[in-house]
This record gives sequence, C-alpha cells and structure tokens, in this order.
Amino acid sequence: MFVRFLRLAIACLVAVLLASCSQAQAPVEITTHTDDYGTPLGNQPVREGGDLMMGLSNDPDKLDPSTSTSLYMRYVMSTVCEKLYDNDSSGNLVPQLATAMPTVSPDGLSVTIPIRTGIQFADGTPFTATAVQTSLQRHWTLEGSQRTGEMGPISGIEVDDPTHVVIKYHEPFAPITAALADRAGMIMSPVALKEAGKNFGDNPVCVGPFKFVKRVPQTSITVARDPLYYDAQNVHFDTITYRIMADPKARAAALRSGEIQVADTMSPRDIDTLTKVPQLRVLQSGSFGFQGLYLNIGNVDGAGKPVKQINTAIARDARVRLAFSLSVDRKKLVKDVFQDWYEPACTPIAPRTSYATRSSTACPLFDPARSRQLLTDAGVQTPYPVTMQVMNVQDQLQYAQALQASVAEGGFDLKIVPAEYSAMLDAQKKGTYEALLLGWSGRLDPDANIARFLVTGSNGNYSGYNSPALDEVLGWAAHSNSAAQRGALYEQAVRFISRENPYIYTYRLRNLTVHSTWVAGIEVYADGAVRLGKAAFVADRKG
Repeated sequence: MFVRFLRLAIACLVAVLLASCSQAQAPVEITTHTDDYGTPLGNQPVREGGDLMMGLSNDPDKLDPSTSTSLYMRYVMSTVCEKLYDNDSSGNLVPQLATAMPTVSPDGLSVTIPIRTGIQFADGTPFTATAVQTSLQRHWTLEGSQRTGEMGPISGIEVDDPTHVVIKYHEPFAPITAALADRAGMIMSPVALKEAGKNFGDNPVCVGPFKFVKRVPQTSITVARDPLYYDAQNVHFDTITYRIMADPKARAAALRSGEIQVADTMSPRDIDTLTKVPQLRVLQSGSFGFQGLYLNIGNVDGAGKPVKQINTAIARDARVRLAFSLSVDRKKLVKDVFQDWYEPACTPIAPRTSYATRSSTACPLFDPARSRQLLTDAGVQTPYPVTMQVMNVQDQLQYAQALQASVAEGGFDLKIVPAEYSAMLDAQKKGTYEALLLGWSGRLDPDANIARFLVTGSNGNYSGYNSPALDEVLGWAAHSNSAAQRGALYEQAVRFISRENPYIYTYRLRNLTVHSTWVAGIEVYADGAVRLGKAAFVADRKG
C-alpha cells in the first residue's frame, strides 16, 4: 500500500514541481584531483605521548551536540564525543558506540539500535541504554535543538533492554542511521547533562579518546587523553590543542615552522606550494557539502519560527532570485579565485554520490542577458541592490569580490559586508541578514543536505522558506527505503529548488588539510571532519 501510494504521490508532485522549471542547464564539471583521505596507523611504530597542536580555521560555536551548527565543533567533538554510528573513507556507515547496524521493523516504524556494554563516559558514569535514551531524547526535544528535524517524525524513544534502544516513528524515516552518524548520534553523560543543563557545552562529557579540558574563547580548545576510554591503548597523544587561526597564510607559515602540526581548510592559493614542502603532507577529499548564499525570504523571528514574508523583491519574487543565480559565472569564479581546486555547485546533491544524476547535479548556464530580462519582467530597477555578509577571511573576501563583478553583469549591485564567523552563525539563526555567503560541510544522506534547510519549520531553515509542495516531496523521499524512489524524488526536488532559489548554490570545496610528516594516522573524509583521535607522533621523531 505504501509503495503504491508513494508512486501516486510522485506522479502528482512531478506535475507540480516541473511547472515553469525549464531553463538552460549544463552538466557540472568535476575537478580532477586525487583524493587522499590519510592513512590509519595500522602497525606503524609510534611514539607514545606528546602534545599535538592543530591550527583551526574558525572558532566553533558552543560544544553542545544538540544545538551546534558549526563544522569546527565537529572537529573538536570527534575526539571527545563518539556517535552511535560513523562513516568511513568509502562513505559507508559503520557502528561506533552501537555494535551493529539498526534493525528496522517491516512497517518501518521501529528502529532498534544495539549498543556497547561495559564502557564508561569520561566522568566514570556507565554507558547504558538509558544513557543513550537520555541523549537521544534531548536531541529530539530540547528547545533550540538543531537535531530535531534531522531525526525525523519520532513518536517516542524507548529502552528495549539493557543493550537495545528503540526509536519509534509516526512514519518511516530512512535517513535516521545517517543522522546518528553525526551530532544526533553523539551520546552525552546523563550525570553531566543533569548537572549542567543547557550549559553542557561549556564542559562537555561524552565517550571518546579524549576528554575536554578547557576553552579560551577565540584562542584555543584543549582536550586530554581519557584513561577511561574503552580503546585507550590505541590513543597516543597526551593532549590536543585546537588553536584558533583564521588566517590561512598564518596557518601555512605555522605548519612550515613546526609551530603547529596540522591545519584544516587550507587556501587553494597555498596548496601547490605546501605540496612541495618535504616535511608536510596534503590530505584532500571531495565534499558532501556545498557553498553559496542564503537569501532571507521569511526568517523574521528566527529560524524554525513561523515565516513572515519580507517585502523586498528578492524575497518575494522567485524571478529575481533566479536572475541572481543566472548571474553567477560559477565556472569562472572557481577557476579565477580557487585555481580550479574547487568545483562549481548548483544543487545540494554532491557528484560521485549514490543519488547523483546528470539532472540532479546540472548547473544553470551563466546568462546575464536573461537575468536582466527577468529583472525587467519583475518590474525591478537595475542595478538591483543586495547586501551580502561574508566571512572576514582572505579567500572568502576574494570570492565575494569576484562574485560582485559577476552578478553586476546580470543587473545586481552586490554590497559586501565582512563579518566574523560566529556573528554569521548568529545572523543566520536570527534572520538578521539579506544575503549570507555561508556553506554546509555536507552529510552522507541527502536528507540532511536538503530537508534541514528547506522544510517549513525546520530549525535549520535559515532562509525562512515555505513550500508545502517541496515539503511533501522531501517527506516522501525520507519515508521511502527504496534508493531508486528516493533518487527520483530528490531529482524532482532539485528541479523545484533550481526554480525557486531560496539558496543559491555556487561552489563545492575540497577538504584540504595539511599535516606534518612527524604525525601519522590523521584522516579526513568527505564529511569534512578532521579525525585526530587515533593519530600519533611517528616513532623516529626527535624531541
């Protein structure tokens, strides 16, 4: 019955979604660089102990798995707070604090997760099914949680027995395992949660190879090896310090001098030089994520609150947003600004993933003449002004300036407002922006790359976008366990998004991480997180 109804729904929705969708498109061009995710330690001789210093490109938001929206929080928490599941370098989901993949009931309404036994949180609290239930319940129900929508239409979370937790659903939700391989799957000490409440992120306590020590805002975060960790014999550093270093050139200089041993998000302008330094290794991988512009359509009272139409042409008229998209010369921008290390992006579907098709990844052609015609049709005077906040770092500012010149050809006057990363995260949640140049590191399942940002009422719907038709198709995509059916639905959703443009996708970065050859075992996958938990100094390093 469900499959037959789903097919009927797809047929009905396709007619709605394809209406007025036609526009010239070209297949996205994929940059040809060889992935290097890093290498696990294996049997390589290492030196026990030592203090690792990482240059972190931005200061994370609060270290709270329920409320965080920052990629950089994931870097830190990957060493402190393990998840029920993880993904490997091949993009496969694998158990972490769970012992096996979930069992899903025939009707899709019950998801049973087997969990580890005999292990402890960093504060000595036993890791139990009840502790898992407590964390999942918090992710689901905490006011301001960014995980609620990621977890789907839950009806309840139960402890089945001491080794199993069951998530109950009103409707099937296929993306749940992938969601539990991210922050929704991070399990927190119930004792620490009770003591700290909403301030848990000030001193997070979880299960991980390291435990939180201290944070100096805008300066550093320090974690130390946790002797209570269940696999402590494979943890080697004494401490890891994440030093906040927003300037990529400063990170590059610190790598060359040995002041730091690893740094994330290196500038494409520096990579070719760094690859020639014998004592450095460049890790690189494609990304599940995307970069682009949030356009504020109806986020007046804060993301997740009822939308209120903003009375500007770009907010109320999809023709103006489409005109902006057609004014972005994506191919030229990545070539000129990023030396083709990055690739154009036009949709939330990442190439080389199981849901990628020619249609779902195609780019609109750069067409400034049509852009100007659309603005004329919308009754908009040109140049039409748009104010865009952009991160106050060199690469982003250079991209913004190049984007400014590109969209000027299509009839837009783009005003650039530099801002700090933390201020931009705050602005996107509160809706205090017109346009915001900010991206998403991406997840394995497309639901987390689309529904989180575009479903009505989601706490991640920073544009304040509201479309019952799109909500419906994304809902059906999440309910289906058929990869073919989900792929067809996401393809139709992409066509709709490309017409409405609540978010303008512009490019997809490569995760460029550089580390000293004195260190081994660092890994970076397509989800963007730098994994340091099992890394170590090599045995023959002196000093």
